[in-house]
Amino acid sequence: MAVTPASAAPPGTPTREHHTRTRALLLVNRKARRGKDDLSAALDRLRADFDLTESRVERPSQLSEVVRQHRGRVDAVIIGGGDGTLTMAADGLVDAQLPLGILPLGTANDLARTLELPLDPVAAADVIAAGRQRRIDLGVVNGTHFFNVATVGLGVGVTRRLSRERKGRWGVLAYLLTAARVVTRARPFAADIRTETETIRVRTVQVTVGNGRHFGGGLTVDQSATIDDGLLHLVSLEAETWWQLVGLLPAMWRGTQRQQRHARTLTGREFEVRPVKKHKKKVTADGEVSSRTPAVFRIVPRALAVFAPPPPDAESESTH
Repeated sequence: MAVTPASAAPPGTPTREHHTRTRALLLVNRKARRGKDDLSAALDRLRADFDLTESRVERPSQLSEVVRQHRGRVDAVIIGGGDGTLTMAADGLVDAQLPLGILPLGTANDLARTLELPLDPVAAADVIAAGRQRRIDLGVVNGTHFFNVATVGLGVGVTRRLSRERKGRWGVLAYLLTAARVVTRARPFAADIRTETETIRVRTVQVTVGNGRHFGGGLTVDQSATIDDGLLHLVSLEAETWWQLVGLLPAMWRGTQRQQRHARTLTGREFEVRPVKKHKKKVTADGEVSSRTPAVFRIVPRALAVFAPPPPDAESESTH
């Protein structure tokens, strides 16, 4: 059984042959929230269909290089971890153009939610073993790929204060508890947002640029966003007080910020965010601090193939 990357096969082309077995690189982040769980049943399910090569990585920053080193030696990459783990591997996955299988082991698992993957590792292994691939977009901010969102402003404070211990104890609730502490100290800053056609001066506490649908443990970038729509979805939170920010939370959960007074929403293929004052602000990519402003965001359409259920009302790009 062999899997052909979706980039090399036209829609509807079978991705498996019965006379060979698929070679897959397995990378598990044991420091992820559920990384120390017993994964034997999930791995047994995968071994029934794949020849697995497991590589131990000491630091997540090494993931992309490990993926590159296995280009030509494996047919797919399977990663167990959370959104931060996946983002650390994104550059290497794009370079190697190997299809990605996901075992959701993190706290938020926003990419898995966007792709409607089951959060149970055995059920997620079943999806990978089915061999159905879907090509998805990736975002890029200052040269770093991201799956879900990149942010300037409030989200950096949440990232700094969101400890591994707190995520391990409270799960997704840790995001809300940490955000509540950060929100009360938020101060708006002036910035220019450049789109493909204009430049807009704003006072904002956070600019979020989304590629996928979900972020922050279940918040929604935009109710119309999909991870293969070829667009970035920008949300600028332009509140002056913490209670105005709290009032935005229901809309952020549903993805209806465009209907709110203190939120500006834009869609496009490229944005630049540049604070008016000279001091630079940190930029996060899927919860990891990646660079500083000015921040240039762009979309890379159909950048990567992932093992996933077919999107609603659409045929998958390859069948099993």
